[in-house]
Amino acid sequence: MKHSLVVDNSRVIRKITCKILEKLNFTAVEADDASSAIDLCRAQMPDAVLIDAQLPNKGEMDFLLALRREKDGDKPFVLICTTENDARLITEALAAGASDFILKPFDKNSLADRFEQAGLI
Repeated sequence: MKHSLVVDNSRVIRKITCKILEKLNFTAVEADDASSAIDLCRAQMPDAVLIDAQLPNKGEMDFLLALRREKDGDKPFVLICTTENDARLITEALAAGASDFILKPFDKNSLADRFEQAGLI
């Protein structure tokens, strides 16, 4: 079973996303900020990370840069989750280490498509 991490400051979004991931046969852990997320990655590097594109204080960029510097930090597929199709934000996230992006709200099928393209399922 693959391991995933959901990083979002909304508890509701984290819970919904974890349920979707579990239906895709992923274990899922949650973090509400970049610092907690890095700690979880250090404890067990995930196969996939779904991170909100609008964490407070540009936390998503801090997380991406810190993750990619960690041992095996190049391994996770990192999906930026955004409510806006903002080309600047997406470009910045990809440059910082994101693998792809997905627009919110997403469902099981759209997430499965992204994971299938990445070879995770």
